[in-house]
Amino acid sequence: MAETIPTKSKILKQSSECIKDSQKQICRELVSQIEKLQLVEFDQNRFKCQSSLLGLQSELIEAYFLKESYNEKMSFMIPYVIKNC
Repeated sequence: MAETIPTKSKILKQSSECIKDSQKQICRELVSQIEKLQLVEFDQNRFKCQSSLLGLQSELIEAYFLKESYNEKMSFMIPYVIKNC
């Protein structure tokens, strides 16, 4: 069975939740889902969107590993994903 790639709105909603609480299981899965979406955007030559997704993915990884210093931080990349994707 082929894996489905989540919609942009679902990724944005889950990303916002993960920035607030990065220890949820969905946050680890979301990094992988964004990676798949990046590949789709690359294949369509949508490099601004791909780069924005990469930045969002980096924020999620940072929130996960640096959770103490990341408390109550807002996502810097979500507006770029909205604009470019």
